[in-house]
Amino acid sequence: MASALHAERLRFVYGDRVAVDGVSFAIAPGEVLGLLGPNGAGKSTTIKLLIGLLRPQAGSIEILGMAMPQQRTAIQSRIGVVFEEKNLYPTLSGRENLAFFARLFGLHDVDLDHLLERVGLATRGRDRVSDYSKGMRQRLTVARALLNRPDVLFLDEPTDGLDPVSARSIRTLIREEADRGVAVLLTTHDMYEADELSDRVAFIDEGRILALEAPEQLKLRHGQRAIRVRYREDHEVKEATVPLDEAAGDQLQALLGREYLLTIHTEEATLEDVFVELAGRRLE
Repeated sequence: MASALHAERLRFVYGDRVAVDGVSFAIAPGEVLGLLGPNGAGKSTTIKLLIGLLRPQAGSIEILGMAMPQQRTAIQSRIGVVFEEKNLYPTLSGRENLAFFARLFGLHDVDLDHLLERVGLATRGRDRVSDYSKGMRQRLTVARALLNRPDVLFLDEPTDGLDPVSARSIRTLIREEADRGVAVLLTTHDMYEADELSDRVAFIDEGRILALEAPEQLKLRHGQRAIRVRYREDHEVKEATVPLDEAAGDQLQALLGREYLLTIHTEEATLEDVFVELAGRRLE
């Protein structure tokens, strides 16, 4: 299947700081690619290059068979973007915001009420955005990104700082769009979100891609699977962790033979663990 987006060896420098250094990846229609890394790793700059807000100093970008930035106008009519910083009009209602941006896109047949319903704002669409919570504003921003039924969707930290209900609502929308065939690029430092949503993840640090693979493959390749056993001995609760390797059998047999066995849990590496191994530091 042809890629909806293909970036090849992108590079961008702010002054003497290299923000993006040889970044390459592709996204297929219907795929969610999670771009993971700490603040300042190059995630937001990469998105700005892809959507035409910055011009790469080296490398190439192709989106939906068109070159960026050479065919920027045509590409921008077929993409949706959710920025980390909200740029809504607070004195307008949620519905008026969507109507205004629809006119900017030249769209005349958008079902605004259906969009508001999709993001859980059907009963608040006529309220001023200044009265919205942070989560409601973020959901409205997602609705705005879907006005033109985009073929490629760029999401920059879409659930950062949101309450669990709002975050879950936005994750559901992302998966629905991917199921519709939309290619999604999701930047985040939330490992749970990346693991839950992403078909593949790309770890980025200091402007470079450290690894790009399916989450399960990354965890199996770089992590350690283990079994954690809790048991009671000498009136104390103790715990033992047994790596699942060739020597695991004898250790497990000895632990499982204990009279006061409490719990048994399997464990595997998290994406956070994998990032620490690859980058030598934690996500912050």
